Amino acid sequence: MSKKMPVLFIGHGSPMNAVLNNEYTEAIGQSTKNIPKPEAILVISAHWETEGTFITSSDEPEQIYDFYGFPDELYNLKYNPTGSRKYAQIVAEELKDSNVMLTEKWGLDHGAWAVLSHLYPKGDIPVFQMSLNKLGDEQYHYDLGRKLSKLREKGILIIGSGDIVHNLGIMDYDMNATPFEWASEFDNYICDAIVNRKHDNIINYQKIGKSAKLSVPTKEHYLPLIYIAGIQDEEDEVNFIYKGIQHSSMSMTSIQIG
Repeated sequence: MSKKMPVLFIGHGSPMNAVLNNEYTEAIGQSTKNIPKPEAILVISAHWETEGTFITSSDEPEQIYDFYGFPDELYNLKYNPTGSRKYAQIVAEELKDSNVMLTEKWGLDHGAWAVLSHLYPKGDIPVFQMSLNKLGDEQYHYDLGRKLSKLREKGILIIGSGDIVHNLGIMDYDMNATPFEWASEFDNYICDAIVNRKHDNIINYQKIGKSAKLSVPTKEHYLPLIYIAGIQDEEDEVNFIYKGIQHSSMSMTSIQIG
């Protein structure tokens, strides 16, 4: 492809967003209109943690409903794109020095299909996932993200799917509840770091104290953003697809880079 693909970070929040129509879902649904159609999509999802880094390589990836207690409407939502074995092999080759391995023991979790059902509802683009290595620190994930940047020139759209702020322990069950002050503070701090390429602030987010501790009580929803920061080039323009917080403590902020 002559044009380098952008990279996306999509705040995914509650699985219910997959079947809702709101400002957030409308915004992410419109976000791909001006993006060249990808050859394939690589999703780095908060919902696949492993010891080591793995890439799915099945040509018929299983749709994983990795949640419970939700309405039947959500379990009836089908998203079944083809897998992308050949693209997975390209990525594995690109990352061979990082001990990244192929696997067919995972499919598409809701961190992937719940957002892709809005971004690419036809499901006509091959999709595969890369896991989050629980053994790696923030710098590890950032450096691995940097190694993925070459894929942008191969027609692969890379999507990080998580949440900048994700605290389920003190969330408000009202999706439209007023955001906590600390949640807005941390969300704005990280957005500024992306816009101004202050990647050290993203990697070492804990240094700002209380708002970071409350916003990122566990790392898995934050780490996909670190990958996207790693892929960001000097010349990349940053556009906010959506900016906002649901349930008082769940950032839906979604970003296009490039």
